Amino acid sequence: MPLAFDLPFEALQTYQGTNPRPADFDEFWAKSLTELAGVDADVELVPADFTVPFARTEHLYFTGTGGARVHAKLVRPLSVDGPAPAVLMFHGYGGEPPKWTELLGYAARGFTIAALDVREQVGYVDNLPRANSFNLKHHVVDGLDAGPDQLLYRHVFLDTRRLFDIVSSLDEVDPDRIATTGWSQGGGLSLVAAALEPRVKLVATVYPFLCDYQRAWQMSLESAPYDEISTWFRKRDPQHQREQEVFNRLGYVDVQHLSDRIQGRVEMFVGLEDKTCPPSTQFAAYNKVTAPKALHIYPDFGHDDLPGAMDRIYTLIGETL
Repeated sequence: MPLAFDLPFEALQTYQGTNPRPADFDEFWAKSLTELAGVDADVELVPADFTVPFARTEHLYFTGTGGARVHAKLVRPLSVDGPAPAVLMFHGYGGEPPKWTELLGYAARGFTIAALDVREQVGYVDNLPRANSFNLKHHVVDGLDAGPDQLLYRHVFLDTRRLFDIVSSLDEVDPDRIATTGWSQGGGLSLVAAALEPRVKLVATVYPFLCDYQRAWQMSLESAPYDEISTWFRKRDPQHQREQEVFNRLGYVDVQHLSDRIQGRVEMFVGLEDKTCPPSTQFAAYNKVTAPKALHIYPDFGHDDLPGAMDRIYTLIGETL
């Protein structure tokens, strides 16, 4: 299999990552979850302008850590026979939730689906009918100087848990039949959601971002999004006097260190020519998953549309839930 820029495929299958795991990692996340539990979610549901005859479409707003109001799109089938499955969907870096029409396939199947709008990217920050936030840069290192509690992705990771809590509490949802899915940033967040809430039954993740930061930096690919780390060093620490501190701090929000908490099945889709989220960074997370798991390998593809992947995920979720 072609892997001119990364590890040989055989080595990928045993690679255990480079970025350090902080010594107090478990305590950090226990404290973070306790903090989240103490924040009033203040859930608000606002009917969407887009309507269909077989489902209810709504804007979901909740309060997360740091006092942020967070948005998600919510689609609920109008008719279900008892508590039914649900899907939590997460979008790519710098993107926004899928279009309403992209969510309807799950609702047509009788599933509730919620698509998180990652805070501070391109989406909704208040109850307006259009997206009104626009911030595409430096999320990986946002909060790095202020300490691990202030890392933006710490808050985003906790938002995934809060979304599970809200959706699982809906009358029409069976909390033991919930799947997570997403691509790139969303692939990382789909793993995070299952790590922070072990009741997630299935994770369908496509080339996950947010894994093994130090490895991505060492590869010097100089391409977004991991180039943010090199930019941070050039602007904040040009002689790398804080290098160990930086990667230890990023380790708190490194998906590979959460992966062993996942209890549901993991299906991971990987393109071996991915120079945006290098395969080794993805395998660092996958190899730490101890739950049932399977790989779907695309040898000649990078950070692309992987043929058949979305249809396969839809089928996997339907069969599993």
